[in-house]
This record gives sequence, structure tokens and C-alpha cells, in this order.
Amino acid sequence: MSRVRTRPTRDDTREKLFEAAARVFEEQGIGGASIEAIAAAAGFTRGAFYSNFKSKDELIIAMLEDHVEQSIGRIRDLLDRHKSLADFIDALKSMNRSAQDPLGRSPLLHMEMILFVARAEKRRPELAKRLRARRKLVTDIIETTARNSGRTTILNPAWAGALVLALEDGFRLHRLIDPETTPPDSFFRAIGDLQRTMGISSA
Repeated sequence: MSRVRTRPTRDDTREKLFEAAARVFEEQGIGGASIEAIAAAAGFTRGAFYSNFKSKDELIIAMLEDHVEQSIGRIRDLLDRHKSLADFIDALKSMNRSAQDPLGRSPLLHMEMILFVARAEKRRPELAKRLRARRKLVTDIIETTARNSGRTTILNPAWAGALVLALEDGFRLHRLIDPETTPPDSFFRAIGDLQRTMGISSA
């Protein structure tokens, strides 16, 4: 009796290419990594790569998009289950990050890929779309937790969302550069300091 071979789905192939690309980028650098090396690391042929992505740039943008979508999905799930700001932040702090996508596990690679895309002006709109999606998420968190606490924010929620996101990105970068003077909880400590200013209750 012959065994039935199951072909990997398109999503499975893309996930393997994402994981392989992350490894190759970290080993060889984004600029030096070839499509052949990425495909080989994933166990695929060059043709399999091109059946999913037209170029390395397209792969990188897809990886960034996947990272943002997964991050937003995880955080919205937490927001659905934790209505108060204090509960939500506690859940965010204790969230299991070991199962995250390659860019979630490697903040330095994530930053390098963003800079790689940003160097070409024509590719920046793709980054802008992801940035706006992240800002919208933070704005929704601020509005939802403020509403659940029966309060309104002093700042415009959209501007407050941009401010909070800039803090998060800034502390992530500082943590990469100087971990000795940037504790892991720096962002959450800053949020605590800003709660009263922004008019958001943690109760």
C-alpha cells in the first residue's frame, strides 16, 4: 500500500521561509543573504521561493506584515479578556513570548529589517501601513480601558496612542543598545508615570 504524501500548504511554506530567512539574515546579514541560501535553509528550491515571493524585498515586507498581524492579534485577544488597564498591563507583562514569530523573538533583526526597507523611499509606504495599524491598536487600547474605567483621556486618544507607541519603540531600541541602564520593564514603568497625565485610570 503506497503512502499518501501531503504537500505543505502555502501558509506552511511561507512560515518555513520566514523562519529560515530570519536565521540566514542573522548569520549573513540582510544585504548579504541570497535567495538561494534562504530557500536551502528552509529545505526548498529556488523555484519554491519564487512561487511565494517575487524578490527578497517582498519576503521582508511579508515578514514585517506577518509580525505586525500576529502581534496585533495577540494583544487584541488580551484586551478582550482583560477589561481594566491594570489587568491588561499585567497580562501583557506575563504574556508567553516564546511562541512568537521570528521577529518577535529577535528585536534586533526586526529593527534591522525596518531600516533595510526604510532606506528605499518607494518602500516606505509599506512601513507606514504597519505603523498606522500599530498606532490604531494602541489608540483602541487607550479608548477601551478608559471607557471600561468610566473615565476619558485628557489627550486626544490618537495622539496618546502615537505617544505610547513611540515610547515603546524608543525603549526597545535603548534596551538593545544599553541593557545595563535600560531595565526590561522600562516601558511599563513609563506608562505608569504617564497614566495620571493622560487621564487613564489603572483601576
